[in-house]
Amino acid sequence: MSFDCLFKFEQDLAEYTGAPYVVATDGCTHAIELCLRHDRPQFLAFTAFTYLSVPMLMHHLQINYVLTSEEWCGEYQFHGTRIWDSARRLERNMYRPGQMQCLSFGYSKPMSLGKVGAVLLDDEATYHTLSAWRSDGRNLRVEPWQDQLAFGHGFHYCPTLDDCERGSQLLPGIKPASQKVVYPDCRNITIVR
Repeated sequence: MSFDCLFKFEQDLAEYTGAPYVVATDGCTHAIELCLRHDRPQFLAFTAFTYLSVPMLMHHLQINYVLTSEEWCGEYQFHGTRIWDSARRLERNMYRPGQMQCLSFGYSKPMSLGKVGAVLLDDEATYHTLSAWRSDGRNLRVEPWQDQLAFGHGFHYCPTLDDCERGSQLLPGIKPASQKVVYPDCRNITIVR
């Protein structure tokens, strides 16, 4: 199977959400990680009512942060950045110009595919950077990969091609959803280094 189904899934998501570009990943947390690595914030403020992987990611990236009492539905912003955790939102034309919105297609999300995420964005240069980073520094349009002679920085964060194909099939029937889910207060946990 070629990467054409991945490119089609990204294009389908772009058309659905109104984002000029989409980078599909193997999960929302990795989508957020790529955005944070790209923009390199030194300090963040965001809601304490989020999934454990988010504050854990801050520890891995050594980003100082403060957790707030902010309530949210569908998505929340990492204040002081253009990055959003939009894991619980999937709607037509949801894209906010100038922002990077990170989606989740995990179980219990508006479109359930499994371990799949995405970044919605409108900056072409950032799109190319994040695309290469998520796929081991590869340009996925060069096949076989051995024909690419130089590789940049990268991670193994590409979604499976089967999941991308299924996402393109399911997307037209998705009902717009912005979910409010109650997460535990992450201020009550301790992350040991």
